[in-house]
Amino acid sequence: MQKIRAAVCHAFNEDLKIEEVLLAPPGPGEVEVAIDAVAICHSDIHYAEGAWGGTLPAVYGHEGAGRITALGEGVTNYAVGQSVLVTLIRSCGTCPTCASGDPVHCETPYDKDNGPLKTAQGGTLQHGLACGAFAEKAVVHHSQIAAYPAEIPAASACLLSCGAITGIGAAVNTAGVRPGDVVVVIGAGGVGLNAIQGARIAGAARIIAVDMSQDKLDAARDFGATDGVLATDPKPWSAARKLAGRKADAVLVTVGAIPAYDTATRYLAPGGKVVAVGMPHSGATSSYEPVMLAATGQHLIGSLMGETVLGRDIRWMVDLYQQGRLKLDELVTKTYTLDQINEAIADTKAGHARRNVITFAALPG
Repeated sequence: MQKIRAAVCHAFNEDLKIEEVLLAPPGPGEVEVAIDAVAICHSDIHYAEGAWGGTLPAVYGHEGAGRITALGEGVTNYAVGQSVLVTLIRSCGTCPTCASGDPVHCETPYDKDNGPLKTAQGGTLQHGLACGAFAEKAVVHHSQIAAYPAEIPAASACLLSCGAITGIGAAVNTAGVRPGDVVVVIGAGGVGLNAIQGARIAGAARIIAVDMSQDKLDAARDFGATDGVLATDPKPWSAARKLAGRKADAVLVTVGAIPAYDTATRYLAPGGKVVAVGMPHSGATSSYEPVMLAATGQHLIGSLMGETVLGRDIRWMVDLYQQGRLKLDELVTKTYTLDQINEAIADTKAGHARRNVITFAALPG
């Protein structure tokens, strides 16, 4: 096993510790990737807060980009030195959900407590989100990577591992936005801006951003929002309807705030969809009147990682980025070193960032 530096969570709601850990070489079907950039996602923060449980110590981080430094047995469709994304979408390829084209919901369990990571003393170290990308290197299953052109800056490319695909996919794949639709996106943070981009790409006629901050609503227009409504409005759903001339075909909730979920159906037209993207803490509940869903044919549906199929979706997103039709560079607020990760997390929690990114000096293979 080789020694690498990583940000380790030893206790929930405490700063991560930068220390040496042990990383096993890639086994059959696995790849080793030198991480060039990894974004701070709110899911990593929630795990580090203990919002969804899990064992400690752990190395989180799942929105990465880097270069392959070693290939495990049986991996033949990638090459050492190739630039790849590192995602949490781990799929076996054979279970019922994978076989039906839904790899995000793979049913084959993965033991994160006995993955490739160990403490410096050889103790258990959880392979957080099956990635452990808050580290100089990561070993993941080959299904968790996707190639991208090396000329794309890693700090921008890494957003395609989670934030971008989650928001864009929620609009394109889950909501199935069509040309002419009215779309409401609640939350204009990093994922929300990508949901707005997805609705724009899909041809929505009206894209109404809803947020607590006027500054975020103004920024949302740069990503494709046609209108903005402050969530502090006494009845923001009425304001949205007035702007569009009718209720929404799709409402994408991209924040984990319960009030956003409580009000989401109020924006919705008969037959429309509320898409749950933002993830509240375990145990948090929302309320609505089921009779309204039944009487109006409305849908309430979840979207995990934008229902992304890496081999299908990354290619066209990269193509749109290279054409200048998909914004990634503009989503990067600031870059930090691994030693500054707690500063980056604090800034993200404060709501200042679209995406803060940890970048690494190039490591040899």
